[in-house]
Amino acid sequence: MVDAMDRTSRKRSFFSSENWNKGWEVTALYSVTAVLIVFGLITLYSASSYDAQTHQLPGTYYFSRQLIGVALGMVALMICSRVNYHIWRKLAWPILAVTWVLLIVLVLPGENTFAPRINGANRWIRVAGFTLQPSELAKIAIIIWTASLAVRKQNQFKSLKTGFLPFVVVWSAMMLPIALEPDLMTALLVGFLGCLVLFMAGGRVGHFIFAIVAGLPILWSELNSGYRGQRLKAFFDPSLDIAGVNYQVKQSLLAIGSGGVGGVGFEKGRQNQGFLPEAHNDFIFAMIGEAFGLLGIIFTVALYLGIIGLGFHIAAKASDLMGQLLATGISSLIASQAIIHMLVGLGWFPNTGLALPFISYGRSNLLVSMACIGILVSIARPPRRIRRGRRRARA
Repeated sequence: MVDAMDRTSRKRSFFSSENWNKGWEVTALYSVTAVLIVFGLITLYSASSYDAQTHQLPGTYYFSRQLIGVALGMVALMICSRVNYHIWRKLAWPILAVTWVLLIVLVLPGENTFAPRINGANRWIRVAGFTLQPSELAKIAIIIWTASLAVRKQNQFKSLKTGFLPFVVVWSAMMLPIALEPDLMTALLVGFLGCLVLFMAGGRVGHFIFAIVAGLPILWSELNSGYRGQRLKAFFDPSLDIAGVNYQVKQSLLAIGSGGVGGVGFEKGRQNQGFLPEAHNDFIFAMIGEAFGLLGIIFTVALYLGIIGLGFHIAAKASDLMGQLLATGISSLIASQAIIHMLVGLGWFPNTGLALPFISYGRSNLLVSMACIGILVSIARPPRRIRRGRRRARA
């Protein structure tokens, strides 16, 4: 009788608030991330094997390179999860400075040695066979730097000159070279993340309205020039230039539509056989819809909701403002990229070229995304002194 009561009490205690505060978020975060990465590798192989073979490469070419990215990402994840997240306050300026220098290298006139022009843009640095996309680093760098400075400037937010403009100057310095690559969507995303973190720290709404109004003429001019203007017109008129600007979106919708409820099956799709350009990257969401159907899409969305929900939950439980801001910024980064990528695939957002985190081909994005998970884990774990106290209490 006593043993039965003890077993019952132990079962009940697992669901108590005390146990649920012992770091269940870490296990859940690791689990959801692992499933998403494995699912991403499966989808990537299905979406890229044909394209690799048409370029006289092994069918596993993109898969193997992404697997290397996963290995590097695991190292970054474990390091970031083990270090105290407060270290990022000390490293905020160095990380920002290094990222800015890398971005400037990309847009230097005549620089093609380390920054070759690919598909009409200078977005990658290549050194000794290693490729890095600095704009991916800029996303997390701006979150870390903004969070760090926002913690220090808590008492100055009322002032436009000392409390808001310093942020705008640095954000603009990061956004400008990214826009010149050209990659306007990533530049806007960097600015959005900075504004979001500052707003969550207590920034004044009036200051953000002032910045938006001041920047609208420049943004409007950029959106209506060159290929951006063509994409914007094509978005509002899907029947325009179906064989050109709207071709990718049209093929993406065909892929998703042909998948039906259960999908056509692994490696049995048609759009990844050369009909949909960048199927393994910018439009990999469409490949999920074609291969795995509506069920695959629901599964993918559920995984992202899991990571994003855990991220915001960790932010709400963080022990200090720095942890709250970092977790909020990271969760918003993953959420915004995933949402925009999916909306583009469905034709509900202008074609931008944003990767789907953890799934799209691209080792820079994968490395940064996994490092972000490591930082979330670090924030979710209670400080060592608290863990020691709990172990002593249990003893």
